[in-house]
Amino acid sequence: MANLNTRARQENTYEAIVVGSGISGGWAAKELTEKGLKTLVLERGPMVRHITDYPTAAAAPWETKYPRGKLPDATMKAHYPVQVRTGYALTEYTQHFFVKDDEHPYTEEKRFDWIRGYHVGGRSLLWARQTYRHSDLDFEANAREGIGVDWPIRYADIAPWYDYVERFIGVSGQKEGLPHLPDGVFQPPMEMNCVEKDLKARSEARFPDRRITIGRAAHLTAPTEEQMALGRGKCQHRNLCSRGCPFGAYFSSNSATLVAAERTGNLKIRTGSIVTSVIFNEKTNKADGVRVLDEATGKEIEFYADVIFLNASALNSAWIMMNSVSKRFPNGFGNDSDQLGRNIMDHHLGVGAAAEAPGYEEMYYSGRRPNGIYIPRFRNLGDAASKRSDYVRGFGYQGGAGRPNWDRPEPGFGADRKAALSQPGPWLVRLGGFGEILPYADNRVTLNHKVKDAHGLPTLTFNVSIRDNENAMRRDMKSAAAEMLEASGFRNVRELDGDYGPGLGIHEMGTARMGRDPKTSVLGAFNQVHACTNVYVTDGAAMTSSSCVNPSLTYMALTARAVDHAVSARKRGEL
Repeated sequence: MANLNTRARQENTYEAIVVGSGISGGWAAKELTEKGLKTLVLERGPMVRHITDYPTAAAAPWETKYPRGKLPDATMKAHYPVQVRTGYALTEYTQHFFVKDDEHPYTEEKRFDWIRGYHVGGRSLLWARQTYRHSDLDFEANAREGIGVDWPIRYADIAPWYDYVERFIGVSGQKEGLPHLPDGVFQPPMEMNCVEKDLKARSEARFPDRRITIGRAAHLTAPTEEQMALGRGKCQHRNLCSRGCPFGAYFSSNSATLVAAERTGNLKIRTGSIVTSVIFNEKTNKADGVRVLDEATGKEIEFYADVIFLNASALNSAWIMMNSVSKRFPNGFGNDSDQLGRNIMDHHLGVGAAAEAPGYEEMYYSGRRPNGIYIPRFRNLGDAASKRSDYVRGFGYQGGAGRPNWDRPEPGFGADRKAALSQPGPWLVRLGGFGEILPYADNRVTLNHKVKDAHGLPTLTFNVSIRDNENAMRRDMKSAAAEMLEASGFRNVRELDGDYGPGLGIHEMGTARMGRDPKTSVLGAFNQVHACTNVYVTDGAAMTSSSCVNPSLTYMALTARAVDHAVSARKRGEL
């Protein structure tokens, strides 16, 4: 029996384990395997192979079972109650990339919209692909304002890793020379349409501090040899990205990092593997591996490695750590600071302004650009002119101009309605704000052992809300957007303020934050768990503050940097 146990352990032992295969997990897999480590990626969901497993990528509207792919209300209410209230486009085209809320429930003391996709590639197949760098304005904010804890890194520490990641994934964008929105390694920018160009000219004439640029998007506009060698190609402007891109034009784990990792011969992906806990060895003060619930058999299996990367997403990585209870960690793995599960951040959105843009009726645009315009933060930049007295931090805008097409609501029926829909609708312009949420220690999740998921595992209870600072910011986000549209001469300008609940931005962060002091943070400067240094957490859980820009590029850069540190430390015998 002892020999059998020894053989089983040998068969389940790798040099590195990565939990999760989304944006950060894919990067961990790529970097570890390319540096020579035999790496096991554990994914709780099913396999999704690039191209092969995008069943609706080329589906025409008339090929759907339901009109326009809209799922029946009864189906949505029964299986996707969170999706129903978010307004996100969960449809027949994308249903296979979203979890069923009834199978994966959670409890809300206050509203939290948790949008999930459990499959190989995770939400890298669903993300909005907006790709921006944090700056020292962001990394220094907590220390400057006495909020939360100080980041243990600065922009100079991560800048070369931003470069490294951008070259690989491919980011189209325009350099603007703004210190609070650092420029990157860009492929040619996508083009603004005529109304957006006029908005830029007229608004910037009135508000020169409010720069308008094209979005920085992880879409290939001029693929490199390295990207084409992976099978990736130029963006076709179909704007069907959420179905999976058969051209590999937008970055995903499936089309890029996991492909690169597989080509090393050092990668094994195991699907249907729900990681339930980290195995902590009290004699060595290191983690030996992880425990897995095998979805197919319901059996518990252990896998072992010198290095473990948790990349299951901010909330699921926190769940794993909270569920990893031992004599050394009675309150959750690495939780000496009592910060595990706390400081949840998102980006608050659904607020801004919209208008009509008359006078461009003879103009249209080519294709369906999968990108919009971006207006970087212009509040609280460290100078007197931008300082606000009613709130700290800031926001940016994402939006654009376009014309409704044939699927818009149109009165009438028959030939008259068909004739009306043969022409595009009026030009409409919208600016939507993305605002920073501060790290509040009582914005948190806890384990709920009374409510179980479909696998009989405990679930999460959420207690998260925005506060006075964010609400003051939202008022400014509305009025400033309206000012810009009015200055551009557009009509029927109206302020927007939607029904926002935390989580709706799908940028959950902060549950195992980085910091300088183990007494007040979970992770150190290289994303290592302070109390167990062979475990790294490099997804959104690691974030110490949220900035107002989309965070995925920072997750990727932190991951590449952490792997470089882990491999070097392992060679020195430190792990």
